[in-house]
Amino acid sequence: MGARHSLMRAAAIVEVAAERVFFQGNLERLTIEPYHGYATPDHLVARGRVLAARDVEKIKGRSKLANARQMMRLFATHEVADVTVTSGACSAVTDAEGYFTLLLPHNGQVGWVNVAVSIPGSSAICPVMVARHDAQYVVVSDIDDTMMHTGAWSTVRNLWTSFTGSVESREVFDDAVLLMRLLGQSARNPIYFVSSSPWNFHGFLDDVFAKAGLPDAPKFLRDYGFGKDQFITGRHDDHKGSAIDRILTAHPDLPVVLIGDTGQHDAKIYADAAVRHPGRIARVILRAPGKGADTADMLQVERLHSLAIPVNVGPDFQAALIDLTANP
Repeated sequence: MGARHSLMRAAAIVEVAAERVFFQGNLERLTIEPYHGYATPDHLVARGRVLAARDVEKIKGRSKLANARQMMRLFATHEVADVTVTSGACSAVTDAEGYFTLLLPHNGQVGWVNVAVSIPGSSAICPVMVARHDAQYVVVSDIDDTMMHTGAWSTVRNLWTSFTGSVESREVFDDAVLLMRLLGQSARNPIYFVSSSPWNFHGFLDDVFAKAGLPDAPKFLRDYGFGKDQFITGRHDDHKGSAIDRILTAHPDLPVVLIGDTGQHDAKIYADAAVRHPGRIARVILRAPGKGADTADMLQVERLHSLAIPVNVGPDFQAALIDLTANP
């Protein structure tokens, strides 16, 4: 609890400090930062944020200091509340942190659907993922120490890696790329990423994933500000559990594969989700970073086994890749 609270507090302090030091935006000109959306049985869900427009200077150099300055600039944003965002006849109003969620009617398309959204003086395209009719399951994955090396089990290591890394230096695990390609089956199965990283990292994570060959996918990141109308806040466990609940509700007819690591109690989070959603969790895959799975983690693995859920847990994803290849 102390480490998670410290990380959240540190991120909030960074955001405030970065805005004061680095922000050079134009409050008279607004822009839309689009996020990847998804579809429920009833709606297309287009998501994004309204910010004061600014020119982002690319800082030269690849030193850790240059990387830290570049990462700090990601927090140098000015969110704008009470802005009406429209798409056709649908509209939504931004919350205190500038976030918006637009609910639109289905148009019959599947795959990625481009939703045009606008505010006075600016427009953008919000990509929305609609599951294909032949999808077999949904994939929900953690990011830190699951898809890429972060050291999230250590607050100090996590902060150091997050704020001194670049798109080029961040290490995405090769076996994670292979696993997501195998599970995604050429975009047949919908993929989601859930992380306690702040929404300010959204574009950065997109770039890191694209460079590594990970798929485009809706992300459920975390708001470290004070808005509470639309995006998930609260503890790491609450955030991840609530995101899983939303994703399962969006795909009521599909089983779900959950991927995570043992460094942030994912085994417990996933076992709790399995209890809340009986029969919905098809498999759990866990990387055991750092010192590996401890007794508490293994008790949760046994809890998953008692629910008849297959679990792969190990230092890497090799066993899961073998199992999935043999039993697709």
